[in-house]
Amino acid sequence: MSQVSPKKLKLMVVDDEPDNLDLLYRTFRRDFNVFRADGALSALDTLEQEGEMAVIISDQRMPVMNGTEFLSKTVDRFPDTIRILLTGYTDVEDLVDAINSGKVFKYITKPWNPEKLKETVQQASETYLVLKQRTNELSRALRREEILNVVTSTIRESLDYQNMLKTIVKTIGEKFQADQGILKPVEDNQLGSECFLYPALPPPENDTEEAAPPPLSPEVETLLKTVLATQETQTEGRANREGGLHLAIPLTVQQQILAVLYLNQQNALIPWSEEDISLIQSVAEQAALAISQAKLYQRTQEQAEKMRAELAVARQIQHNLLRQSWGETKNVKVQASCYPAREVGGDFFEVYVHPQGDVWLAVGDVSGKGVPAALFMASAISILRRELSQEGSPEPDVVMRNLNQTMNEDLFSTNCFITMVLARYNPETRHLVYANAGHIYPMLWHHQSTIDQVTVNETVQPEYLTVRGVPVGILPIWKAKAGEMTLNSGDIFLLTSDGITEATIIPPSSQGTDSGNSNSSHNPMLGQEGLWQLILQEPQTFNLDSLLNRFRECTNQVQEDDQTILFLEVL
Repeated sequence: MSQVSPKKLKLMVVDDEPDNLDLLYRTFRRDFNVFRADGALSALDTLEQEGEMAVIISDQRMPVMNGTEFLSKTVDRFPDTIRILLTGYTDVEDLVDAINSGKVFKYITKPWNPEKLKETVQQASETYLVLKQRTNELSRALRREEILNVVTSTIRESLDYQNMLKTIVKTIGEKFQADQGILKPVEDNQLGSECFLYPALPPPENDTEEAAPPPLSPEVETLLKTVLATQETQTEGRANREGGLHLAIPLTVQQQILAVLYLNQQNALIPWSEEDISLIQSVAEQAALAISQAKLYQRTQEQAEKMRAELAVARQIQHNLLRQSWGETKNVKVQASCYPAREVGGDFFEVYVHPQGDVWLAVGDVSGKGVPAALFMASAISILRRELSQEGSPEPDVVMRNLNQTMNEDLFSTNCFITMVLARYNPETRHLVYANAGHIYPMLWHHQSTIDQVTVNETVQPEYLTVRGVPVGILPIWKAKAGEMTLNSGDIFLLTSDGITEATIIPPSSQGTDSGNSNSSHNPMLGQEGLWQLILQEPQTFNLDSLLNRFRECTNQVQEDDQTILFLEVL
């Protein structure tokens, strides 16, 4: 069996003397593919046609262009070529110039020793091979790194699962010059029905629908199923042959196949090498990680959307729990408002008109926010309504004690508590009795006379009802005195949660603008005094909506806590 001899390296000899050219040609024609040029210009033409030489041997003294000038013109285009200069004299400056500008490997004086010249050229060719090997390795490493970075960056630009799959097959197909690319997702260890193609199908005439991908050929279908079964890369055919090279790669994360990538290359000018296939596999590993992240992101988004939908329902249920109307209230006006900081919250209010005529008011605040607080809030309202609906109108402190007894164990075990003010007002006697479980002090003032005093620049303050006990859920038995007083026509009794009084005040320069980005950590809270100053800006007819509008104008638009406010005005 004949052995194929290795391909000869290309060597160029340049000399204006025909005898020297012939001698050099005969010396090296057995070991090299030798090209002859009788001058620098013809040598440059030969290089233009034949490309890179392994070794160039050039005479120094030639007409039109000397050897140093000629060799220097080959450096930029053929940096790996080894250059040898023949010179008939030993001019130091010419030799230094040759080494510096012409990148000359060695110089040899005329007349040369044939054996020494052969030894030098052999050493030059070996140096060229080593240099070329290292250059190719570096170029491949740089190309590998560049392609890997470009593909990885492109793939990871999108977290959308569908776009991710389209991007993977498109980017890999383009960067590796594939004629065809197919990406099939895998679900439950089965090839999915979706199919992502490179090149992508042209858009259909009807833009409302995507073009349906053509069915896979039996050969491709079999190849993909083989990859799915073996979890290994499969290749069929050979590059530059009929049918081309078929490559199918599993995209695997933690031994789980997420997709199968198929690539086909036919009659390519630069067919895939083993190293190219290895690089494609490395890119596929990165693509698999990106798909895994995209699927996780998609699953998270779906769960978040489902949670948002459920919380929207919960918000509506909680909203419905808070009475939006409370029937006829004799000689009193009642308004209430509650805004959770999240979809649901722990603030609540209650307005209940007892059959005997008493008007019950309550504002409560469960510690914490969100769903846990909302669940306790719903329980508190349910128990409160049960207590208030008794045949005889109960005492507020008794209702508070019963609420504490019912909820104490659950609240204590979860480190939660409830602050609340509960008040009973009798429109006939104008007698108000209240119980306070660690909540903000209620405020009481006569609105019309207060506004009149403000008009004449008199200082006026509300009455803070300071009788209170500990929050519900702190002690096994709740005990506190009840506060009571008689109200007059025009008096306003106001209850709020700490989401109102602890709201952050925005600087005056930011009011009227989007203050959502203001640094609330350096701004003071509104407090009850700040709320009172807002109340003093109300006209003689007190209106809750007007007060809340003014409140939102001067406080941070990013709501930090549930906000509840309720008032009763004696007519």
